[in-house]
Amino acid sequence: MHVESDRTWPLPRYPWVMRMTWSELLFAHWQVAPEVIAPLLPRGLTLDTRDGAAWIGVVPFLMSNIAPRCCPAIPRLSRFLELNVRTYVTFEGKPGVWFFSLDAENPVAVRVARATFNLPYMDAKMAMHEDDSGAISYQSNRTHRGEPAAIFDASYRGSKETFHAQPGSLEHWLTARYCLYSASRDQRLFRGEIDHAPWTLSQASWTVNKNTMCSPLGIELTGDPHLLFAQPISVRAWAATRCST
Repeated sequence: MHVESDRTWPLPRYPWVMRMTWSELLFAHWQVAPEVIAPLLPRGLTLDTRDGAAWIGVVPFLMSNIAPRCCPAIPRLSRFLELNVRTYVTFEGKPGVWFFSLDAENPVAVRVARATFNLPYMDAKMAMHEDDSGAISYQSNRTHRGEPAAIFDASYRGSKETFHAQPGSLEHWLTARYCLYSASRDQRLFRGEIDHAPWTLSQASWTVNKNTMCSPLGIELTGDPHLLFAQPISVRAWAATRCST
């Protein structure tokens, strides 16, 4: 079934540069007081809140079919696990994602992303397994030299009933984000656009053994998270461009 795009601004006029697939993806979100997160953001970005609350997400998934435009997938670079910690921001009316960390199991991809996209990718030892019942077991142990330790160990699954988030809903606010923001070492701000079909989502459940992904930020996650499981999605990404500040 064709689903209309839920983007709120036009696609970039210049060509996209990278394609990829995201799968086995869990959105785990917690409400956090805005005054806790706002000081962690670079100058120029505005923390995006909903009903007076900020949100922080821990998102494990599998990246695959990664390749530059008009090129085949690159062996040993085209498939790896990734786990990001994020919050939500706006700049010039475009709501997007700010990443506090992106742990990945591929050391080459980590270094390319850090050098090219100004994103805080970090080395991690990671593993994922799906059992016969459809439950996904996901483990990540950060190993990046000079960075604080962070561990994620959980199993999760989505329900059978899927849906597309409706504009105005919390699920749409959390997931319909078509750009990311990053900052260079000299605090120049950049925006990277992405595009994909609307997420096909389901309610999710999990069993968490350990989750210290937000400890390096000095943030304690309390209460049960808001959980969503996402079906695989194909993504296009554009080169980051500098924001006018």
